[in-house]
Amino acid sequence: MKLLSWNVNGVRAAMKKGLLDWMTASKADVICLQETKAHPGDVQHVEWPAGYKAHWNSALKKGYSGTVVFSREAPIKINEGIGLDEHDQEGRVITAEYADFFLVNVYQPNSQRGLTRLDYRTKEWDPAFLKFLQKLEKKKPVVFCGDLNVAHQEIDLKNPKTNRRNAGFTDEERANFSTLLAAGFVDTFRQFEKGTDHYTWWSQMMNCRARNIGWRVDYFVASTALQKRLKRAWIEPQVLGSDHCPVGLELA
Repeated sequence: MKLLSWNVNGVRAAMKKGLLDWMTASKADVICLQETKAHPGDVQHVEWPAGYKAHWNSALKKGYSGTVVFSREAPIKINEGIGLDEHDQEGRVITAEYADFFLVNVYQPNSQRGLTRLDYRTKEWDPAFLKFLQKLEKKKPVVFCGDLNVAHQEIDLKNPKTNRRNAGFTDEERANFSTLLAAGFVDTFRQFEKGTDHYTWWSQMMNCRARNIGWRVDYFVASTALQKRLKRAWIEPQVLGSDHCPVGLELA
């Protein structure tokens, strides 16, 4: 089963930059997009690639956040959010249940410039999201993917020393991700690639993408119960159309 995830930074903008062609060429079984910045009605005229059914979770606020899952195989069930009103207004989570695992598409909150949202992110969102995953795991294993808005280790960004207290690389965010992994999950990309200079997001300033000055903030994370089924995990930095690039996972 081939799974893909991409923060498109606006689905309508991405469509003008080749999103539909990429979807068709990918031949993926499931495609998860984040930061769609759209409601289904905004794109009802779009002819999506054949074989995919779209499942949306949009933010109440227009033009903000949002997630969508495109699946060839009809999920057993689709759930929006994590079941808590204080976290479910921004369209950040959508879960597709399949026969032997749950697939969670998530666009985690950014702690923002000046860390104005750091406490919300680390003291409220992260614990609530982990509890949500653990509740799902009581039924069957979980794969979750998306823009997690954290570079976990120093090798996950080009300039760790100068970004130490910037959003996405604070001690608190990194520690929470470590806690999540310790609870029974694996960062699938690091099962296959231990090296440096692998990034999924680049600032649009200073020609950062061409110089590969980036961050790895987009992930596929899987329950340890699925570890033996991991065939490959990868990043597609050559795919343009957003300040992020797609990431992928293949399950046996």
